[in-house]
Amino acid sequence: MTNAVEQLHAVRTKIANAEREARREPGAVTLVAVSKTFAAEDIRPVIEAGQRVFGENRVQEAQSKWPALREAFADLELHLIGPLQSNKAREAVALFDVFETVDREKIAAELSREMTRQGRTPRLYVQVNIGSEPQKAGIEPREAVAFVKRCRDAHGLAIEGLMCIPPADENPGPHFALLEKLAREAGVAKLSMGMSGDYETAIAFGATSVRVGSAIFGSR
Repeated sequence: MTNAVEQLHAVRTKIANAEREARREPGAVTLVAVSKTFAAEDIRPVIEAGQRVFGENRVQEAQSKWPALREAFADLELHLIGPLQSNKAREAVALFDVFETVDREKIAAELSREMTRQGRTPRLYVQVNIGSEPQKAGIEPREAVAFVKRCRDAHGLAIEGLMCIPPADENPGPHFALLEKLAREAGVAKLSMGMSGDYETAIAFGATSVRVGSAIFGSR
């Protein structure tokens, strides 16, 4: 996976350049390396090259590879960036450090129960269906601010950010701008937006983390 390590360095350089062009502080943006569908042996060289924050889509897949990697590298941070099913909440709370896909009342309630039960406090983002696409998960933009408030008031959850995936066939800029506006209105500081094809644009619009998979690991 020498190629993945080289591509990791290239992505980091582009992030640093985008931060500079946007007049952001160096290191303002966290790179979440999306390792879904890749095996532990593919991920390990990227960890050894210094990457510590990773994103996975599925709880069961993550359980098959990350516990062993964490034994070898204690300072890893794991983000759930795919939809969470309520029947997987227990395993997910035990494994993940950050949930980026809090997207409905039932999940908020289940996470609250499991976090209390396990004594864990993973960081939480609300996923916004920024393009109002019927096939995508997430809270509608017009409901996002109120949902963040309900998560706090009704479920005792400390929501720290918003996450979105813009429509693939549209200019992502206006969608990123809308997410930044919603975050300000909701009183949250973090913005998870931007993937392999548009992360430099996302940084210009205020992303605090970008989720990059194929630009590092290659096509799946």
